[in-house]
Amino acid sequence: MRTSSDTQAAPTLAEIKTWPATHSAVQCAQALGVSRAQFYRLVNSGRCPVRYLTVGTGRKVFVTASLVRLLESGEPDPQPPASALVAA
Repeated sequence: MRTSSDTQAAPTLAEIKTWPATHSAVQCAQALGVSRAQFYRLVNSGRCPVRYLTVGTGRKVFVTASLVRLLESGEPDPQPPASALVAA
């Protein structure tokens, strides 16, 4: 079954640049033109081209600047190793 989020048009780069600092996986998938399921497969396999932060008990938010960088350059912004994310 398709949902309304599956059929929405991808946002433009100009629209994405107005987004808050972080956004949802659904918004990121729409911006990249992939299904939500495909995007979650990329995240879960460690191949997500957009940097994200894990908030709370596993919720992930995606960094808008990383998405913009990917769309402008075509180069992915790899997630840093988990050890780099640990506060000293």
